[in-house]
Amino acid sequence: MVEKLQQIWVDGELVPWDDAQVHLLTHSFHYGLGAFEGIRCYKRADGKSSIFRLREHIDRLFDTCKMVLLQPKFTREQIMRACADTLKANGLEEGYLRPVVFLGEGAMGIYAPNNPVRATVIAWKWGAYLGDEALKSGIRCKISSFARHHVNVSLAKAKMMGQYTNSVLAKREAKFGGYDEAILLDPTGYVSEGSGENIFLVKKGKLITPDLSSSILEGITRDTVITLAREMGLTVQEGRVTRDQLWLADEVFFTGTAAEITPVREIDNRPVGDGVVGPITKKLQTKFFDVVRGSDASHPEWLSPL
Repeated sequence: MVEKLQQIWVDGELVPWDDAQVHLLTHSFHYGLGAFEGIRCYKRADGKSSIFRLREHIDRLFDTCKMVLLQPKFTREQIMRACADTLKANGLEEGYLRPVVFLGEGAMGIYAPNNPVRATVIAWKWGAYLGDEALKSGIRCKISSFARHHVNVSLAKAKMMGQYTNSVLAKREAKFGGYDEAILLDPTGYVSEGSGENIFLVKKGKLITPDLSSSILEGITRDTVITLAREMGLTVQEGRVTRDQLWLADEVFFTGTAAEITPVREIDNRPVGDGVVGPITKKLQTKFFDVVRGSDASHPEWLSPL
């Protein structure tokens, strides 16, 4: 449950938490047209706080707006500043940020070209998305009966509201079945991603992940892991992945802003490798957390100090 804080940024100003409300006729509430991001701020080893890859997240937010034909009233720089201001206003040294651009109230029906385009930034405290134990020991997953959207049915590269209904259904199905997370295939039967994460597997020391022409979100943590892996001397292959490749993988893990790097220890009641977190996953986890939270200063361009 999200802990109530003090203030939320709404359309250019910080307002009290309880006053940050929208009308029930808000268009995005009914039809799901809207863009959002998930961003983390970490307190690092030197005691200073930095927002991780803020520019890339806001660029993707505006890319989604372009794809769904929403024109924000604010610039990228204004939204970036709003993210920092919202963290400071709530006294957060670490936290999760949710910028949202959505269509406000006015006309109803599918086509509402003159409704106001609104923007908000919410911050809250959020630990490990799937739990601390998941980061240490890995999770159990199920191949979902729900497929990821076809690239001509929805916008796979957009992080937009309504698209996540599919993910909610897949996640609920997995949880009701006693699993921690779902893995979705694409409409042709190849591995796509989790309900809210990109996916990697390790086979014979090689890192493999679905490529960007697949029906996947272009994850920023995904890009981070690929960059770090190559710097560590690992071979990274992007391409199609089959379900049985996951079953026979030596290691599997999820990546995402919320999930960070979460190992997968079991898929469809089959242990991944030896059923424990593998050595390459551990190395990448360690490197990632040292970059975002530790003393590793190898990528200052990824850090936006508060």
